[in-house]
Amino acid sequence: MLLNDTIASIKPASRDAMTAAAARWDDLVKPPGSLGMLETIVTRMAGMYGRLPVEPLRKAVIVMCADHGVVAEGVARNGFEVTAMMTEVIGSRKSTVCRMASAAGADVVAVNVGVASTIHSSGVLNRLVRAGTRNMADEPAMTREETIQAIETGIEIAADLARHGYNLLATGEMGIGNTTPSAAIAAALLRLPASETTGRGAGLDDERLANKIAVVERALQLRQPDPFDPIDVLSKVGGLEIAGLTGVILGGASSRAPVLLDGFISSAAALAAKRLCPDSADYMIASHVSRERAAPLLLAALGLEAPINAGMRLGEGTGAVAAMPLLELALAAFRETATLSGTGIWEYVPR
Repeated sequence: MLLNDTIASIKPASRDAMTAAAARWDDLVKPPGSLGMLETIVTRMAGMYGRLPVEPLRKAVIVMCADHGVVAEGVARNGFEVTAMMTEVIGSRKSTVCRMASAAGADVVAVNVGVASTIHSSGVLNRLVRAGTRNMADEPAMTREETIQAIETGIEIAADLARHGYNLLATGEMGIGNTTPSAAIAAALLRLPASETTGRGAGLDDERLANKIAVVERALQLRQPDPFDPIDVLSKVGGLEIAGLTGVILGGASSRAPVLLDGFISSAAALAAKRLCPDSADYMIASHVSRERAAPLLLAALGLEAPINAGMRLGEGTGAVAAMPLLELALAAFRETATLSGTGIWEYVPR
């Protein structure tokens, strides 16, 4: 099985490469540690690559698109038709993430893994597993087989991009209502009540938020997802695009490609990936702290800090793309700054 083979192939990040990167940072003509989290990220990237990151970044944003049966419970402001519409817009490269990605020098790969309506755009990869999930408040969202198929779809896409020279992958998604399954996944994997993991999504008012929490609570009570079995959690209360992103993260880790996470939904997928393969967390980079309620809880569970806290909550991969210029700046400093040893300055003494 591709999933099992991929998990078995993931190795921890190289400690030797991280030690070498840290030593180079300390040799640069600047106060030690003065670039803060940027130094940490580049050092971790060295561990992911297994060498100092000297080559230019070739960046891709993988936007997984799918629908959710739980939308029937009134948990979102819009219906299925908006997922299809936005998937087409992403395919035409006119969405927010596409324009941001263009400015950041990144390519966008849009994937239909579970949109309920027919997608006609030639700019969208058709990897349909099923036309939307079932309503998790009435029955399991997916079968275990469908979940694994969605995960393996993500693995295949990430591996293919890595083979074609992409060395930074970013996660994105489009799916009306997908903060609801993400909240359920977070509640199940973190073993927390729905009230602590369920937020307003695209801007629900208090009444609709209360309904959303109740729907997540009911789904968790009826489905009883096993917190020690991430595939069970994804299949019972998850989403096709979330499972697909879990696969992207595992596929990136298997290819030793850093995976730049977007926000809340990507973090839920990342936690499932970490529970499936703890070493995959070595290849995850957080981009921003989403405004969703449980976003900081997921980042803490992943052991990650995010360099951006800008109140973003759009999704699509926009937070991940916003962090790309920061990574480019950090890498430029790492590669090109003069060194203490090279200038004959043997110690930086702050006054």
